[in-house]
Amino acid sequence: MDILQPAHWVRPKGYANGVAARGRQIYVSGMIGWDAQGVFQTDDFAGQARQALENVVAVLSEAGAGPQHIVRMTWYVLDRAEYLGAGAALGAAYRDVIGRHYPAMSAVQVAALMEERARVEIEVTAVVPD
Repeated sequence: MDILQPAHWVRPKGYANGVAARGRQIYVSGMIGWDAQGVFQTDDFAGQARQALENVVAVLSEAGAGPQHIVRMTWYVLDRAEYLGAGAALGAAYRDVIGRHYPAMSAVQVAALMEERARVEIEVTAVVPD
């Protein structure tokens, strides 16, 4: 996997501008902050994000992949201010679950998510090298 960072650009914090990779592609649908039984344990944004990331890792493991194989992540959040306000707790949750691997990422504020209690939904593309 190659991180794509134009030399004259400021380095991004917490994500990559682009990633090039070859191998087996894995697409993980939007994961939300409920547990394996479909139950929300918290309404806290960072808590739901942690669970959503753990759910992503669980799906990746079914394909023999891990967080290090993630090339793209899209975050759908209900409230931009809530997302930005959760910075420290969100960063800690991310590092605990994903580590210090920062793929290409987008974050988008949306009007609603399909599950009423969901505060965040995260979808992922991963590539396992051949």
